[in-house]
Amino acid sequence: MTLKPKKLDLAAEWREARLLHPLYSALGREFVIELPSCPDLESGLEDPPQESVEQARQWFLEMDQKIQVHQLRQFLQTTSLTSEEGLQTLLEHHLNRETRIDSDRDKIDFLLVQFFSHCAPSRLEDADVDLSYVAQTLEPVLGDVDLKLPSWLESIDDFIQSANGCHNLNELLTSGILEKGRKLKVSGGEDYFEPIAMVAFTRLSFLMRRVFFRLMHQDLNTILDGLRELEARGVSTLDCRSAQFSADEPVSRLRMICQSWKVMFHAEYSSGSPLRMLVDLRNVVDAALARSTKKAATVPQPPVAAPQPPVERAKAAAAGIQFASSPSDAAEFEVTAAPDWDQDPSADDESGEKDQ
Repeated sequence: MTLKPKKLDLAAEWREARLLHPLYSALGREFVIELPSCPDLESGLEDPPQESVEQARQWFLEMDQKIQVHQLRQFLQTTSLTSEEGLQTLLEHHLNRETRIDSDRDKIDFLLVQFFSHCAPSRLEDADVDLSYVAQTLEPVLGDVDLKLPSWLESIDDFIQSANGCHNLNELLTSGILEKGRKLKVSGGEDYFEPIAMVAFTRLSFLMRRVFFRLMHQDLNTILDGLRELEARGVSTLDCRSAQFSADEPVSRLRMICQSWKVMFHAEYSSGSPLRMLVDLRNVVDAALARSTKKAATVPQPPVAAPQPPVERAKAAAAGIQFASSPSDAAEFEVTAAPDWDQDPSADDESGEKDQ
């Protein structure tokens, strides 16, 4: 049975409105959303008449229609205005809507994960994130949950297992796992609002988010290690057109960009353009390293002079010719010029999938 909206008395509804108003106002300023007027709410009136509560109700209704899911997500993941009480009130506010549309489901889905993440300990092991633990954590907003999983949700564990088997971000984004999870969520329709379904999808989203960030940081570190190695080999620029950069992008600038990405990527996982740039940049760096290694291996080493008899060595020394006393004395081979990778990236990069 789907979760039924709770009926609040006027005093409780006004307390909720006063708690949420600063959050909504800040969100509106952040995204330049035109705010309707609600004087009694703005004045902080403590004991309003019923008319003021109804005006506040209409104000939140209009704001909820204007606020997009991605705006709510970005704001809550970067603001310091939210507390556990604030998140719970915001979540209950959306759960108590009489009529729910797709955007309401997406907001609730995000808020459930955000609330769970806020309440869960930072060192929580993946193995401990079972249905029982998630349900217990969400009990303040969902109440007591029957943990019997309906048949239409049984594939969720397969999604989690497949995601954990991905070795890099490209593999995760092109595997279709994220899309399958979203399709399953949408296909549930009103059944999504069954408490057990919301618990199951919160668990899925939380664990998928962990996989996503683990692979993202792994890819960033791999790219940074690769860029440092290329610089050590004398490479100063890369052809990064396949990653939406220039044909002669400075390696030093790419390192700075990767460091900034570590800070920037706090949004929920998606297959959007910035992530594709990261994936494509790793493809570029991996291909450049492979070409550099191959070219270094095929360059002939300078011949080692054969040992000379003492008489011939003396004559050579007199003529000003120096020989290495042994093979170990010869200078090591060094790459003094960048390999010719300023070519069509499609010629060497077979893994540069496009957004689907």
